[in-house]
Amino acid sequence: MVTTTSPHGMGDTGSTRELLRRLDLDIRMKLDGLLHGDYRGLVPGHGSELGETREYQPGDDVRRIDWNVTARVQETHVRETIADRELETNLLIDLSPSLDFGTARQEKRDLVVASVAAIGLLTARVGNRLGASVLTPEGFTTIPPAQGRAHLMAILHRLNDTPRSDGGTVDMAVGLERIGSIARRRGLVVVVSDFLDSGPWQRPLARLATRHEVVAVEVLDPRELSLPNVGVITLTDPETGGQREVQTGKASVRKAYAEAAAQQRVDIADHLRKSGVGHVQLRTDEDWLMALAKFIINRRKRR
Repeated sequence: MVTTTSPHGMGDTGSTRELLRRLDLDIRMKLDGLLHGDYRGLVPGHGSELGETREYQPGDDVRRIDWNVTARVQETHVRETIADRELETNLLIDLSPSLDFGTARQEKRDLVVASVAAIGLLTARVGNRLGASVLTPEGFTTIPPAQGRAHLMAILHRLNDTPRSDGGTVDMAVGLERIGSIARRRGLVVVVSDFLDSGPWQRPLARLATRHEVVAVEVLDPRELSLPNVGVITLTDPETGGQREVQTGKASVRKAYAEAAAQQRVDIADHLRKSGVGHVQLRTDEDWLMALAKFIINRRKRR
């Protein structure tokens, strides 16, 4: 992929506040009618406190089967749970060099920051807490969960101040294991990444989903799906520094690239589905906020 330099960085405190203000307005103006003024679509549907039991119905989560009651009455029963009044959301944010790329409205890195801000606003209620863990080739940084808009601002500043890496990869599997040990209280975990890391992240993601409600936010640029016909170009892998010249004037080359890219996205979606997590894809060339709203609405319908 071709590396670029972003013109869209947040910059100072004033521009971070402006980002939050614009997102808040967008959520209210664009999404209020769809979400009916209730932004709790990202909140887990079940709490962690045990409630009453009832007979199993088709479609119930088998993980909620109460085996003691089932054995006693000889009919399958599930244990209801009481929704927690307070929600703890933990974000795992990928800032690997592959995110420093964009050919449309913004870079993928900018979309990561904007989506984090939107998630913070969508889950903001009195008593709710938001924490973040940032993955870079240089290491793993954790911001403990806390309440309030000022804390969300601090998270966005940390993301904005994180230097771009000259190269290197991140280990998503290690990041998932770490956030699993940090998020001890049942809640919401949101993983924001382009999921290009081919490492074995599926198993730790599935383990995380057994305890928490997990949402995977996949960020994508259109040039990762197809090549334009612009003659010979030099593609650079920002993580390894490797380069390759590609003749985009050949239809066969563009077709092979598009087919391989499409299969890669199918594989990513399949891995996420098998891990039992929610999956929303946000693109740098589309209205990503509406894509997020549609995802929330569909999750509500499934519940």
